[in-house]
Amino acid sequence: MKKILLALFFVGIIGSCGTKSNPKTIYIVRHAEKQLTQDADPNLAQVGMFRSIKLSQILADKEIKHIYSSNYQRTRQTAKPTSDDLRIPVQIYDPGKQKEFAEVLKGLDGNVLVVGHSNTAPRLVNILLGEEGKYPDLEDVEYDNIYIVSLEPETASVEIKTFKDF
Repeated sequence: MKKILLALFFVGIIGSCGTKSNPKTIYIVRHAEKQLTQDADPNLAQVGMFRSIKLSQILADKEIKHIYSSNYQRTRQTAKPTSDDLRIPVQIYDPGKQKEFAEVLKGLDGNVLVVGHSNTAPRLVNILLGEEGKYPDLEDVEYDNIYIVSLEPETASVEIKTFKDF
């Protein structure tokens, strides 16, 4: 009898060690306000720098473990204050490979910040939710949205907040 109980105990322990996707929150934002120039890769404007600092303050207690940015100055600069404050390096992702990137995000442990663009941020949310077209591309003047995507092992949901909500 002891051997049977001991065997059941070990089976239970081994079964509980399987690969499970832990719940996580992914904060997805468009880069902050950029300088209005003809340059294809502009820096942030002064107001954008302030917004990036505010983002860092918003995320300070959100247990962020990973930070991703597309490889543009404005996105990297938006992520930098959060990266500096949390001492987490910014990892570059390819915004042209959204579906593959969504799978990477799903496999991570811990909460994530993703900095994208007016078209890539809402599209990534749609992919994570499995609801293509639900959230449209952002207008040129929209920099205020923070998509808060909650990923549970079997479900995903989103809440949209703005910077003034914090």
